[in-house]
Amino acid sequence: MAFFATAFFQATAWDMIPPRPYSAFHLCLTAAGTAAAALLAYRLSRSRRYAPDIHAPLFLCGLILAASEAYKQGFLYTVCGNGHYDWWYFPFQLCSIPMYLCLLLPLLKKRNMQKLLTVFYTFIQDFGLLGGIMALAEPSGLMHPYWTLTLHGFLWHFILIFIGLTCALTGNGKKGIRDFLDTIPLFLFCCAAATCINILSHPYGNADMFYISPYYPNGQVIFHQIALTIGILPGNLLYLLSVILGGAICHCAGYLMENSERRHENVK
Repeated sequence: MAFFATAFFQATAWDMIPPRPYSAFHLCLTAAGTAAAALLAYRLSRSRRYAPDIHAPLFLCGLILAASEAYKQGFLYTVCGNGHYDWWYFPFQLCSIPMYLCLLLPLLKKRNMQKLLTVFYTFIQDFGLLGGIMALAEPSGLMHPYWTLTLHGFLWHFILIFIGLTCALTGNGKKGIRDFLDTIPLFLFCCAAATCINILSHPYGNADMFYISPYYPNGQVIFHQIALTIGILPGNLLYLLSVILGGAICHCAGYLMENSERRHENVK
């Protein structure tokens, strides 16, 4: 079995020169993928079959993300790591959380846990959309020397934009201030889990989940210099506050989209 898996990953290790950020490849693929994600989300929000109940299509997206992540982890272990696991790529970044939430949606739906279901939808709307947009805006982490890894990174974040907009346009992601505040405990729980992973895996590798490792400065643009100036812990706290602010901005954008939809319906 291991032989066939290794052969499969090696057979799909198609080399490429890593694209430069803001090159024609990056800009054209981002524009096309983002437009497709937005159009699909809009059409889904108009579908009587799914709207406003969207747990089935989001669960399907979760399965697609999980399958693609399984491929990525196997590829990294087999081809890039030569049989050694690199904890840097452990799937628990902010952009990974929507995958787990989407996979949990049927369980919450079955048990009629409406309050937590609403928190999940709103989190995907705010922080999932934020993660998708920011990764495409600063794409250095998406560029790899292999076609499959590079396309995986782009497609992953197009899906985040799709599910984030779907939650916003269907009204499943709520738009009130209280609704946004209800997502903060989930965000902080994920931060705590990320910190545990960073600490527990430190003897084995350089995990940097949520980019808040206590062992070295934040690797994100701008925040790296901030951490070098004010220290790792204050830099990490400032970074997390900035992420919350970014989520709040996406939440406000969702509010504006919903109001625009209502005005459009009233005109009809």
